[in-house]
Amino acid sequence: MDTGLLLLRVALAALLLGHAAQKSLGRFRGAGLEGSATMFHALGFRPARPMVVAASLSETAGAALVLLGAATPLGSAIVCGTMVVAAAANADKGLWAHHGGYEVALTYGLIAAALAFTGPGAYSVDAVLGLAAPPFWVGACAVVVGAVAATPLLLRRRALLRRSESAG
Repeated sequence: MDTGLLLLRVALAALLLGHAAQKSLGRFRGAGLEGSATMFHALGFRPARPMVVAASLSETAGAALVLLGAATPLGSAIVCGTMVVAAAANADKGLWAHHGGYEVALTYGLIAAALAFTGPGAYSVDAVLGLAAPPFWVGACAVVVGAVAATPLLLRRRALLRRSESAG
């Protein structure tokens, strides 16, 4: 089980780091900061450039914590919250990624949530500190904190989109 949790953490962290690098640095055929800012603006996340930076930093911080298995519930909460925002931005396109949907964000968020409940396993900083097997309530709190942290951003986005629709 510990090897499986390590593999899951490494895979999730690598994908999140790549996703952040696409957004902020233009790596892996990504749009980079300016291209991502244009997309964020169109999606209603304003001011767009700082939002891209915040999203990239959140993905990077969450990925680093998950990868190391350090403060895993916190890392999971960061990833869950970031992925709630990403999923909401693509919800109108449906589930499947080939239509621009939220499939990827949902998958990353669910993996992070699962890690919040299971803990990172024996091959982790948390295990060295005796924190590798969190109680159920810690996992539940991580998921709730992630969702609650996403809420103000989503409410602001909704208000900005409504304002744009009524002005245009």
